[in-house]
Amino acid sequence: MVVKSFNQITLEASKKMGKAALKKALEIKVPVVFSVVDNGGNLLYLERMDEAFVTSVDIAINKAFTAWALKSGTNELSEVVLPGQSLYGLNLTNNSRIITFGGGFPIIINDEIVGAVGVSGGTVEEDMEIAKAALNSL
Repeated sequence: MVVKSFNQITLEASKKMGKAALKKALEIKVPVVFSVVDNGGNLLYLERMDEAFVTSVDIAINKAFTAWALKSGTNELSEVVLPGQSLYGLNLTNNSRIITFGGGFPIIINDEIVGAVGVSGGTVEEDMEIAKAALNSL
């Protein structure tokens, strides 16, 4: 089961995504932290690979939170938060939880956001590749 009542991602589905994320991370030899937040932006699942940076724990959680809160991939924020742009300073809101570089994506089931994933530990491109592998496992 991917979604339970109230359109919330399940722990079972989170673990499945985690397995796919870690498989991809091992394949490309990048130790990461993988996280899932539920439809309220609350942490549901977290896994830290051996050798992953401890700093990546907060970053992965906050990437998932950002993707959930703003209903978009965190990679889509990079340009709009630059000085002089419309959302300059956005990353300083919400106790600085907003992450403005790639690695976080909403989980969309039946056109509804039911949670989000966040990956941290590699380059932005690697984090995004691993996060997409997790989403594709659903």
